[in-house]
Amino acid sequence: MSEKGSTFSALKLSLELGYTIAIPIVALALLGRLLDKKFDTSPWILIAGIILSIIISSVALVVKFNTIMRKIQQEDKEEKKEHTLDKEKK
Repeated sequence: MSEKGSTFSALKLSLELGYTIAIPIVALALLGRLLDKKFDTSPWILIAGIILSIIISSVALVVKFNTIMRKIQQEDKEEKKEHTLDKEKK
């Protein structure tokens, strides 16, 4: 992979991971704050929303990392297979 493609892939990954963490935290914190004001339970729903968002973000990150690792392993297998075929041809 070229240096430009590698840089783009790294940037794309960092944005995906950032959104994976930020969106649940912001959404559930705002929802928790709104519900706390409505039901006069401050800060309990907010805290529950933040805890839930941490759990959601953690699970999403694990899934994303596992997907990336499978892709890397698949690329390594294909590269080894190509290397072996090239050796046999020589």
